[in-house]
Amino acid sequence: MQKRFYLTPALIILFILFFTVFGERGLLRINRLNRDRDDLQKQFLDLKGENDKLKREISALQTDRRYLESIARHDFGLVRNNEVIYQFPPQAKLPAAAEKGDGKDLPKGNRAGAAPQKK
Repeated sequence: MQKRFYLTPALIILFILFFTVFGERGLLRINRLNRDRDDLQKQFLDLKGENDKLKREISALQTDRRYLESIARHDFGLVRNNEVIYQFPPQAKLPAAAEKGDGKDLPKGNRAGAAPQKK
């Protein structure tokens, strides 16, 4: 009888504790909801910053002629009537050792810091 007297309140406390931690409104669910809220707030701030940036770009496209010109030049390759364009071929990359500056794989006359050879 004495055991049953202690067992019943212990079971009731365990039942309440179980739903306090694992229930629909338990601690684990609240913790997960808080993390989700924080993630959504971060995403909201990122999107708000991107939205502000796009609004500034729209405003610049509507009012700033220099910005429009720079977009036309950079993205579309447009030039004015009196301009001349010089295009240079891309330079070949040097071997990795030559980039470091040791010059062991280059001819003697091409080594960095080497004195000119006499003939």
